[in-house]
Amino acid sequence: MILFPAIDLKDGKAVRLYRGDFSTAHQVAEDPLATARAFYEAGARHIHMVDLDGARSGARRNGSIVRAVAEQSGLKVELGGGIRTMADLEEVFALGVWRCVIGSAAVSRPEFVKEAAARYGDRVAVGIDAMDGIVKTAGWEQSSGRNYLDFAKYMESIGVKTIIFTDIATDGMLSGPSFDRLAALQEAVSCRITASGGVSSNGDLSRLSAMGLYGAIIGKAYYAGTVDLPLAVKEAGAQC
Repeated sequence: MILFPAIDLKDGKAVRLYRGDFSTAHQVAEDPLATARAFYEAGARHIHMVDLDGARSGARRNGSIVRAVAEQSGLKVELGGGIRTMADLEEVFALGVWRCVIGSAAVSRPEFVKEAAARYGDRVAVGIDAMDGIVKTAGWEQSSGRNYLDFAKYMESIGVKTIIFTDIATDGMLSGPSFDRLAALQEAVSCRITASGGVSSNGDLSRLSAMGLYGAIIGKAYYAGTVDLPLAVKEAGAQC
């Protein structure tokens, strides 16, 4: 299983939120690049980054940090937040990003996702963020009214190969991932699935790996010291 230690960026700082609530943003690291290098030293070879400014308003403001991590950390950068057009994709890929995550635009502009998947293949993933099984958008502040399983099936039908699923109720809470919803998603689609939200321990990661998931994002648990990243990498296997 691929491990994706995470850095969320807001106003140029590495922050974490509770359940996606922007009013709870608090800084968790002084230097995003130094943090990314620490991930690499721990054995990770990928990083999940979110431009929270972009996710909320569509205006990405952290490109220089993303570029520095892509060029200087040794990690493959997966980036989400405010990617809503083909021009956005091209701009982000030009920063050295390995994979882009399309979130809100997957709901509002599925034709964009279809075009992106056809052109870029596995370099494009769709982020499905749900509260009580209903997909939310715009930095988790708006409800789409769509069931996450039905939406995942639709994304698969238009060419999406990789889905990052976040159960918002678990995000930043160190309460454990939403194993049941992840299992239901695995049954519903054949896409590669990355679990996001709620990872609290190495035991959680082992359970996700045993489920056969493609990947897992490690956020607050790393900063809180409840996940031993070098051990997690060793247990997860090859990270290429």
